[in-house]
Amino acid sequence: MSCNKIIGIHQPNYLPWLGYFYKIYQSDIFVFLDDVQYSNQGMHNYTYLKTSNGSFRLKFPVNQKHGDRIDMVTSKDQINWKKKHQDTIAMNYKKAPYFEQVYNDYTNILLNDYKDIVALNAAFIQFFSKKLGFKTQFVRSSELGIEASKTEKILGICAALKGDVYYSGTGAKAYQNKEDFDAQGVELRYSVFKPVEYPQLWKDFQSNVSALDFFMNCGYDFSLILKAQEEQKIDQ
Repeated sequence: MSCNKIIGIHQPNYLPWLGYFYKIYQSDIFVFLDDVQYSNQGMHNYTYLKTSNGSFRLKFPVNQKHGDRIDMVTSKDQINWKKKHQDTIAMNYKKAPYFEQVYNDYTNILLNDYKDIVALNAAFIQFFSKKLGFKTQFVRSSELGIEASKTEKILGICAALKGDVYYSGTGAKAYQNKEDFDAQGVELRYSVFKPVEYPQLWKDFQSNVSALDFFMNCGYDFSLILKAQEEQKIDQ
């Protein structure tokens, strides 16, 4: 861990990509931003897998109405979507080197009961982060009670957690002002993740798929990813 306390914040996604886990690795505290409005465009209830026919969107149904926050949304467990997800993953990854271990881990988490989709997604993310050896602490933003939006909310979260570095995604550059962070004594850094080519099933490498694909093919060894990120920094 660094001398500074680094805060990473992201909405809780379902089986997110490797860049999401790299952001967690870089953070001392990672905050699931769950008290903002749910969006159908957000990857809260779907992810992408690699199949013999290209990428496939794996999605589960939710109980949600317009204006709901993410932490108000639940999965429609009366529809047997969990069995469908198990079968889809097994069909596409049964020949992967680490299939048995990772599939069993996935199933053990999936089949628990969760009060909302945040709890479901967080369970996967925290489990896989631990398997990767991360020491990051996890918090839900709804636990902090910060009533604000955008930059004000981020700075409120950093203040509540006594963070002095905010590790942001590059997509937020459009509305973030460095001076706002400087005024509160928070250093603004941006997460830059370079997709890493690793062994996959079938031809044509795809980087925009769930980290589950990496776990199935390479196990829980994150050193390949970290090495590539360090090499990128040297090249810059």
